[in-house]
Amino acid sequence: MDVLGIDAGGSKTVAWLADGDGRVIGEGRGGGANLHSAGELATEKALFEVMRDALGERLAMPEVVCVGMAGMDRPDEERVVRGILRRLGCRGHIVTVNDAHIALVAGADDSPGVVVIAGTGSIAYGIGPSATAARAGGWGEVYGDEGSAFWVGARALAAVVRAADRRGPATALTALVLKHADAERIDGLVRKVHSRQDRRPMIAAMAGLVARAEAAGDAVASEILRAGADELMLAARSVIEQLGMRGERFHVVLSGGLFKMAPVMASMMAARVADLAPRAVTGLLTDEPALGAVRLARRAAEGRLRLPVYAGAPPARA
Repeated sequence: MDVLGIDAGGSKTVAWLADGDGRVIGEGRGGGANLHSAGELATEKALFEVMRDALGERLAMPEVVCVGMAGMDRPDEERVVRGILRRLGCRGHIVTVNDAHIALVAGADDSPGVVVIAGTGSIAYGIGPSATAARAGGWGEVYGDEGSAFWVGARALAAVVRAADRRGPATALTALVLKHADAERIDGLVRKVHSRQDRRPMIAAMAGLVARAEAAGDAVASEILRAGADELMLAARSVIEQLGMRGERFHVVLSGGLFKMAPVMASMMAARVADLAPRAVTGLLTDEPALGAVRLARRAAEGRLRLPVYAGAPPARA
């Protein structure tokens, strides 16, 4: 039986059509599909496009569709996404989970583990040995998203204007950020940044500049990345301790664009995890998170899907 697995992220959406053996036989890729940042209509459009491309000339929708998307921990947002999928022709079994869940399943399959996602936003999520789940972070840029690419990029901007005001040290980030924003002077930087419709991804992309400056020995950039790793580890620690896994052997999966833009962040995280949970094995997610959605869809098709429940009270939002 064919299944469809979809990773609907804030910056990109990937749909994989897989056969009964798990082989990918169709793929669709598109822009972000996030209810919070894009809205319902844009989310429906993005899902339609990637599903259409993944299905190709097939007329029938697979019997099982799994979507990983931020917000699926909230019943009201889950209902919206299920409604979208029904409108798009999904008549069979629909599985909706948090996008961190599919990233964890992509990296650890059905083993206990924790995923730390540092993309445009950030979140830590884990599933323990007793099929209980826990999470920390993932509240969005207004409330946090500490350690995310956006958080790092925003601190690069702050460092640049602080240096210009002589409230902070000079930094190599100044020249890099001005060039990235296509601004000649600091006084033109604010207008350049705020006039961009893609301001959030533009700022998140500045995390790569911080990594470049850190590699060249810039102390300000180094401090930003260190602080970011500390914040991500706070979230990971919360999840690990909620699940009582400090002394256990489990996977810690690092996922998201920041770890690609700033590989030193992965090394920082591995060292911090080793201090807290010496038996844990930390590694980068090398597969698409959509693989996790396919795996969950196949489990549902085979009648062996068991979704975890949150330890204690469920989160207030996703």
